[in-house]
Amino acid sequence: MALSLRFLRLALLPVVLATDGIRADVILAPLFTDHAVLQRDKPVPVWGWADAGEKIQVTFHEQVRNAVAAADGRWIVLLDPQPADAQGADLVATGKNTVAVHDVVVGEVWLCSGQSNMEFAVSQAANAAREIAGASFPLIRQVKIDRTVATAPADTVKTSGWQPASPQTAGSFTAVGYFFARDIFQKLGVPVGLVHSSWGGTPIESWLSPAALAGDPAFAVVATRWERDLADYPAKKTTYDAQFGDWREADAAAKKKGPAAEAAFLKGRPWKRAPRGPGDSWTPSGLFNGMINPLLPYALRGALWYQGESNADRAAEYHALFAAMITAWRRHFGQGDFPFYWVSLANYRVPDDPSDTTYAFLREAQTQTLTLPNTGQALAIDVGNPDDIHPTDKQDVGRRLALLAKNRVYSIVGDDTGPTFSSVSREGTALRVKLTHTDGGLVAHDRPVQSLEVAGADRMFRPATARIERDTLLVSAPGVREPVAVRYAWKNCPDANLYDGAGLPAVPFRSDNW
Repeated sequence: MALSLRFLRLALLPVVLATDGIRADVILAPLFTDHAVLQRDKPVPVWGWADAGEKIQVTFHEQVRNAVAAADGRWIVLLDPQPADAQGADLVATGKNTVAVHDVVVGEVWLCSGQSNMEFAVSQAANAAREIAGASFPLIRQVKIDRTVATAPADTVKTSGWQPASPQTAGSFTAVGYFFARDIFQKLGVPVGLVHSSWGGTPIESWLSPAALAGDPAFAVVATRWERDLADYPAKKTTYDAQFGDWREADAAAKKKGPAAEAAFLKGRPWKRAPRGPGDSWTPSGLFNGMINPLLPYALRGALWYQGESNADRAAEYHALFAAMITAWRRHFGQGDFPFYWVSLANYRVPDDPSDTTYAFLREAQTQTLTLPNTGQALAIDVGNPDDIHPTDKQDVGRRLALLAKNRVYSIVGDDTGPTFSSVSREGTALRVKLTHTDGGLVAHDRPVQSLEVAGADRMFRPATARIERDTLLVSAPGVREPVAVRYAWKNCPDANLYDGAGLPAVPFRSDNW
């Protein structure tokens, strides 16, 4: 009973309703549609709206639960935990009217969120035609949350409805989520549901709840930046509109001269995005309000996250914001410290970055967040595309996320993390680097270990070489007689070729804090 009351209190926290007036009919929350996947082995909240004071009865399998709609029309019931069940059944809510959703199964539910590399569809992935043709997995299902910005926490949102994976539907699934789910399904044999809520080109502050952003004085810089953007917006928008008109005319003239002329024009005068203003996807908390809050408190196994590119130029802020977001999401869903796994940024030649290290520092901020309980990180440092921020190899990314879940959630024991920096010590003119997670030994694919650098007291890093000795690297550089610091893969697009015996890449590291 205590668990049930806790869920009910969390679910009934005040929200801003997206509808006005009296509701004539019983309505289920947006994730309850035909083909829905409910989380197994956990209490399952089911909620919706009706007229204030209306008595609601919910039935699923042999469970019957009753509720009374509150003054704002919201009602909620809590189904008892149930085992996985691939046989679809009806979930029925009855009040003055009856709402039934069909083919509801019970299995594993994962929330997939972030920016474009999570939004990236199966139809865009490597070997897309073959992947789509083979996507006959009716028990792998996705519900896509519509792109929505809200200035206050909303209670509902439009969705695609739950869609079973088939050659007709799988092309629109999140590729990372789909390949993760396929691996999990093939090992477990239970339904896997993906709640896909992502938006390309968005920063992490858009995904933090208002409470999370208000919870740390250091985050005031986020509001300050946004207030400045809003203040500058009218003038910038006027200038943008005028320049865009001129640009379109010039582009049209180039098109008339042929494809080569247009290509030359676009290369010389690429168009820039519109200024950010009211309703923009960068609105602080705007995507939490519009695309996460309406999902609360749907029962989940865990969350998958792929984001960070939009924050790379402010990496120093990222760790605190990321940790606050994870902590807040867990609190808002009210299901404890559920697993939260993310993708470390892939190798990419970041344009206009003289330092060549903005991604390196963002990756470090991601890695630092592993101090939170029940978190994990899948690397993409070796499967990116140096010339494309959207690499097509999402299969390996999904597989590496699945390794984390299989080992840590589903007790399918195996390596899930590559070699990780532990310590460094001086040995003459070399540095001895100790690494953990080196099952099967350290392996340098194809060549000696690449992307190593050492520095002396002058803090000038120089290319280094290494000798592998069991679970350590002995690193040195000809021009550094007294090394004090070492870095590995500390570039936007390093040649990262150090692995463990299971083929998992080493985590980029540095021993300094410069």
